[in-house]
Amino acid sequence: MIKNFIKQHDEYMGEFVYGAIDGSVTTFAVVASASGANLATKVVLILGVANLIADGFSMGVGSYLSSKSRAELRNKRRADIVEIGSPVVRALVTYTAFIAVGIIPLIAYISEYILDINIEHKFIFSIALTSMAFIFIGLMKSSVTNTGKLKAIFETLTLGSVAAFLAYFAGSLLESVLT
Repeated sequence: MIKNFIKQHDEYMGEFVYGAIDGSVTTFAVVASASGANLATKVVLILGVANLIADGFSMGVGSYLSSKSRAELRNKRRADIVEIGSPVVRALVTYTAFIAVGIIPLIAYISEYILDINIEHKFIFSIALTSMAFIFIGLMKSSVTNTGKLKAIFETLTLGSVAAFLAYFAGSLLESVLT
Protein backbone atom coordinates (compact mmCIF):
# COMPACT_ATOMS: atom_id res chain seq x y z
CA MET A 1 0.00 0.00 0.00
CA ILE A 2 2.77 2.46 0.93
CA LYS A 3 4.82 1.44 -2.11
CA ASN A 4 1.82 2.10 -4.37
CA PHE A 5 1.31 5.53 -2.82
CA ILE A 6 4.99 6.35 -3.30
CA LYS A 7 4.90 5.20 -6.93
CA GLN A 8 1.79 7.30 -7.63
CA HIS A 9 3.33 10.40 -6.09
CA ASP A 10 7.03 9.78 -6.67
CA GLU A 11 7.59 13.19 -8.25
CA TYR A 12 6.90 14.74 -4.83
CA MET A 13 8.59 12.21 -2.55
CA GLY A 14 11.91 14.04 -2.74
CA GLU A 15 10.20 17.15 -1.39
CA PHE A 16 8.62 15.10 1.39
CA VAL A 17 11.97 13.67 2.43
CA TYR A 18 13.60 17.11 2.18
CA GLY A 19 10.94 18.76 4.36
CA ALA A 20 10.82 15.88 6.85
CA ILE A 21 14.58 15.79 7.33
CA ASP A 22 14.87 19.53 7.81
CA GLY A 23 11.80 19.72 10.03
CA SER A 24 12.93 16.98 12.37
CA VAL A 25 16.58 18.04 12.47
CA THR A 26 16.00 21.76 13.04
CA THR A 27 13.22 21.25 15.58
CA PHE A 28 15.24 18.65 17.44
CA ALA A 29 18.20 21.03 17.39
CA VAL A 30 15.98 23.63 19.09
CA VAL A 31 14.91 21.04 21.68
CA ALA A 32 18.50 19.87 22.22
CA SER A 33 19.91 23.37 22.64
CA ALA A 34 17.07 24.33 24.99
CA SER A 35 17.66 21.16 26.99
CA GLY A 36 21.39 21.87 27.11
CA ALA A 37 20.58 25.33 28.45
CA ASN A 38 18.07 23.92 30.98
CA LEU A 39 15.24 26.06 29.61
CA ALA A 40 11.67 25.63 30.83
CA THR A 41 9.12 23.56 28.90
CA LYS A 42 7.19 26.71 27.96
CA VAL A 43 10.32 28.23 26.39
CA VAL A 44 11.05 25.01 24.47
CA LEU A 45 7.50 25.05 23.10
CA ILE A 46 7.67 28.71 22.09
CA LEU A 47 10.99 28.24 20.31
CA GLY A 48 10.00 24.91 18.78
CA VAL A 49 6.63 26.02 17.42
CA ALA A 50 8.06 29.31 16.15
CA ASN A 51 10.75 27.28 14.36
CA LEU A 52 8.15 24.95 12.85
CA ILE A 53 6.06 27.79 11.47
CA ALA A 54 8.80 30.11 10.23
CA ASP A 55 11.34 27.57 9.02
CA GLY A 56 8.64 25.35 7.53
CA PHE A 57 7.24 28.31 5.60
CA SER A 58 10.73 29.25 4.46
CA MET A 59 11.35 25.70 3.24
CA GLY A 60 8.04 25.68 1.37
CA VAL A 61 8.80 29.02 -0.28
CA GLY A 62 12.29 27.81 -1.20
CA SER A 63 10.84 24.67 -2.75
CA TYR A 64 8.28 26.73 -4.68
CA LEU A 65 10.86 29.17 -6.02
CA SER A 66 13.27 26.38 -6.93
CA SER A 67 10.58 24.39 -8.77
CA LYS A 68 9.28 27.50 -10.50
CA SER A 69 12.79 28.44 -11.63
CA ARG A 70 13.37 24.93 -13.02
CA ALA A 71 10.06 25.10 -14.89
CA GLU A 72 10.89 28.52 -16.31
CA LEU A 73 14.32 27.33 -17.38
CA ARG A 74 12.81 24.23 -18.95
CA ASN A 75 10.30 26.34 -20.87
CA LYS A 76 13.06 28.70 -21.97
CA ARG A 77 15.14 25.83 -23.31
CA ARG A 78 12.06 24.02 -24.63
CA ALA A 79 13.81 20.76 -23.92
CA ASP A 80 12.02 17.52 -23.23
CA ILE A 81 12.96 16.78 -19.66
CA VAL A 82 11.22 14.95 -16.89
CA GLU A 83 8.14 16.71 -15.55
CA ILE A 84 9.01 18.40 -12.28
CA GLY A 85 5.48 18.70 -10.92
CA SER A 86 3.60 21.71 -9.72
CA PRO A 87 5.71 24.25 -7.78
CA VAL A 88 2.73 24.95 -5.51
CA VAL A 89 2.23 21.26 -4.72
CA ARG A 90 5.96 20.85 -4.12
CA ALA A 91 5.90 23.78 -1.70
CA LEU A 92 2.88 22.36 0.14
CA VAL A 93 4.44 18.90 0.36
CA THR A 94 7.67 20.36 1.74
CA TYR A 95 5.84 22.52 4.29
CA THR A 96 3.47 19.72 5.35
CA ALA A 97 6.33 17.24 5.80
CA PHE A 98 8.33 19.84 7.72
CA ILE A 99 5.44 20.43 10.15
CA ALA A 100 4.24 16.81 10.41
CA VAL A 101 7.65 15.30 11.11
CA GLY A 102 9.14 18.40 12.71
CA ILE A 103 6.60 18.36 15.53
CA ILE A 104 7.78 14.92 16.70
CA PRO A 105 10.69 16.24 18.82
CA LEU A 106 8.19 18.47 20.67
CA ILE A 107 5.67 15.75 21.58
CA ALA A 108 7.01 15.18 25.11
CA TYR A 109 7.05 18.92 25.79
CA ILE A 110 3.57 19.43 24.32
CA SER A 111 2.25 16.50 26.36
CA GLU A 112 3.73 17.84 29.57
CA TYR A 113 2.36 21.32 28.97
CA ILE A 114 -1.14 20.40 27.77
CA LEU A 115 -1.74 17.48 30.12
CA ASP A 116 -0.08 19.29 33.03
CA ILE A 117 1.97 16.24 33.96
CA ASN A 118 5.62 16.09 34.83
CA ILE A 119 7.57 14.09 32.28
CA GLU A 120 10.87 13.73 34.10
CA HIS A 121 12.96 12.65 31.14
CA LYS A 122 11.34 14.61 28.31
CA PHE A 123 14.59 15.11 26.47
CA ILE A 124 15.29 11.34 26.47
CA PHE A 125 11.71 10.75 25.29
CA SER A 126 12.27 13.35 22.57
CA ILE A 127 15.50 11.63 21.51
CA ALA A 128 13.68 8.29 21.20
CA LEU A 129 10.78 9.72 19.18
CA THR A 130 13.09 11.75 16.95
CA SER A 131 15.27 8.70 16.34
CA MET A 132 12.18 6.81 15.18
CA ALA A 133 11.36 9.73 12.89
CA PHE A 134 14.90 9.62 11.49
CA ILE A 135 14.50 5.89 10.81
CA PHE A 136 11.21 6.57 9.00
CA ILE A 137 12.83 9.36 6.96
CA GLY A 138 15.74 7.07 6.11
CA LEU A 139 13.30 4.44 4.84
CA MET A 140 11.46 7.05 2.77
CA LYS A 141 14.77 8.35 1.43
CA SER A 142 15.79 4.81 0.54
CA SER A 143 12.61 4.29 -1.47
CA VAL A 144 13.03 7.63 -3.28
CA THR A 145 16.71 7.16 -4.14
CA ASN A 146 16.67 3.37 -4.57
CA THR A 147 19.59 3.03 -2.15
CA GLY A 148 20.07 0.55 0.65
CA LYS A 149 17.73 0.93 3.62
CA LEU A 150 20.42 0.52 6.27
CA LYS A 151 22.67 3.04 4.56
CA ALA A 152 19.87 5.61 4.33
CA ILE A 153 18.82 5.05 7.95
CA PHE A 154 22.41 5.25 9.19
CA GLU A 155 23.06 8.43 7.24
CA THR A 156 19.89 10.12 8.51
CA LEU A 157 20.48 9.04 12.12
CA THR A 158 24.12 10.13 12.00
CA LEU A 159 23.47 13.57 10.52
CA GLY A 160 20.55 14.19 12.86
CA SER A 161 22.59 13.09 15.87
CA VAL A 162 25.51 15.34 14.95
CA ALA A 163 23.16 18.32 14.58
CA ALA A 164 21.56 17.52 17.94
CA PHE A 165 24.93 17.15 19.66
CA LEU A 166 26.14 20.48 18.29
CA ALA A 167 22.92 22.20 19.35
CA TYR A 168 22.98 20.65 22.84
CA PHE A 169 26.63 21.61 23.27
CA ALA A 170 25.95 25.18 22.08
CA GLY A 171 22.98 25.53 24.43
CA SER A 172 24.92 24.15 27.38
CA LEU A 173 27.96 26.31 26.65
CA LEU A 174 25.95 29.49 26.15
CA GLU A 175 23.92 28.83 29.29
CA SER A 176 27.09 28.56 31.37
CA VAL A 177 28.76 31.57 29.72
CA LEU A 178 25.73 33.84 29.94
CA THR A 179 24.80 33.08 33.56
